[in-house]
Amino acid sequence: MRKITLFFLCVLMNLSSCIRTESYDKFDSSWKSLENYRCPGWFRDAKFGIFICWNPHSVAAYDDWYARNMYIQGHNTYKYHLEKFGHPSQFGYKDIIEMWKGENFDPDRLVEKFKEAGARYIVPMAVYHDNFDLWNSIYHEWNSVNHGPGKDIIALWKDATLKNGLRFGVTTHLARSWSWFQTSHGADTSGPFKGVHYDGANPEYSDLYFNTHGNKSLSYPIDPPEYWPEQWFIRIKDLIDQHQPDLLYFDGGIPFGVTGRELIAYFYNNNIKHHKGQLEAVMNIKNNTARPVGDNRFMGWHGDFREGVAVQDIERGRRSSIGQTPWQTDDSIGPWFWKNDCKYKSPGAIIHELIDIVSKNGNLLLNVPLKADGSLDEEAAHILHEIGKWISVNGEGIYGTRPFIHFNGKPSWNAGDNFTNPDNCEARDLRFTTKGDTIFVFTGDIPGREIEINALNSEIYTAFTCVEMAGINEKLQFVQDKDALRVKMPASFPCDYSICLKIY
Repeated sequence: MRKITLFFLCVLMNLSSCIRTESYDKFDSSWKSLENYRCPGWFRDAKFGIFICWNPHSVAAYDDWYARNMYIQGHNTYKYHLEKFGHPSQFGYKDIIEMWKGENFDPDRLVEKFKEAGARYIVPMAVYHDNFDLWNSIYHEWNSVNHGPGKDIIALWKDATLKNGLRFGVTTHLARSWSWFQTSHGADTSGPFKGVHYDGANPEYSDLYFNTHGNKSLSYPIDPPEYWPEQWFIRIKDLIDQHQPDLLYFDGGIPFGVTGRELIAYFYNNNIKHHKGQLEAVMNIKNNTARPVGDNRFMGWHGDFREGVAVQDIERGRRSSIGQTPWQTDDSIGPWFWKNDCKYKSPGAIIHELIDIVSKNGNLLLNVPLKADGSLDEEAAHILHEIGKWISVNGEGIYGTRPFIHFNGKPSWNAGDNFTNPDNCEARDLRFTTKGDTIFVFTGDIPGREIEINALNSEIYTAFTCVEMAGINEKLQFVQDKDALRVKMPASFPCDYSICLKIY
């Protein structure tokens, strides 16, 4: 009999929520009420989702913050815009919007590819900092039905996602738009257009660019006019009402105090109603209070954060240890928006990132940017194909798993643990997950003739009866003593990048 059971390990790690069934009362905007939130099982089991940053920025194919930076004289994006499109007093972001047609956008085929890659949930961008809604917005004239593609992009994504049996979510980046977009009201301070205001200063387009007010902060507005939190609320509520996402994402913490908490309470209550009494909602928020104080790009207020009221999202980062509650990393295969000279991560680096995150009780939401016409480029399609091939072999150790007592098998690890620098992973870099009485062990690369697993020595575990490798229909030879479990490798391996041992 084993000296430590997996159930007892879960208790030790305070992860017993994996076997709890929660009942929910309706939520209100108080912190106390929101702290009753519990992450639904579908999200805990899904582990891997696809994020799609696709909007008019893809037309310029140059800068993730194109709509802001094109209005800053001297910025590389301003120079690019001047050369490619003309001066922003004459050709502005409103004109970029009308160039965005998405003529080759095929959401059914795209979602099929994402599903083949192993994604269990799909999360397109619904509104970016550029104040342009990608659904048939009731409260905002500047949306993708009235301008640009002439389509309800979010409705199309949702239909394709549900048709493929996946969970549907949306990201929203609207809260900071009121100040983020104020650069559009400026003017050149030198040169032939000195003093000529950019098109954002034209009152005719104030619904898109806002009124001139001078606050150009990158953070959430601290003291915006009363109408802005109200408009933010009704527009995101409209998105919820029309499309009933199971995942909602804020690009920061909770904005606008009680107004933001009211929106989250509404999302939870609406989701309970939509799912006939069961809470299936995942609310992603960020704890940006952890940003380095010296990082000027992110100084300012990025919203409230309180542990337990939602699922924490970590942008382009991850935890260094196992999270006591489920969490998520949002990352990208390259830039957030497609660019002409995209440089992407290798499939192996993304797979190692996924393994590391899952071993720490997290999910990976991976952005795959589309070209302006709505298509994938060849390299992005190749990356998805490689991830899908790997997950088809090793998914049993990913989906529906829970953390082991330590994510890498023991409380600390040496400098050779390269999962945080995934392109340098070595076979001896290990990650662990569990499901039932099975322990899954992932390597950081394809190993040699033997794997040594110190954490599974006979001093901790006894009576292992079987070691298998995912993708191979045979039992592996192994020896266990007080120092390690040593497993002999087969003559060939079923996949690239990493192998998964099943130990029970």
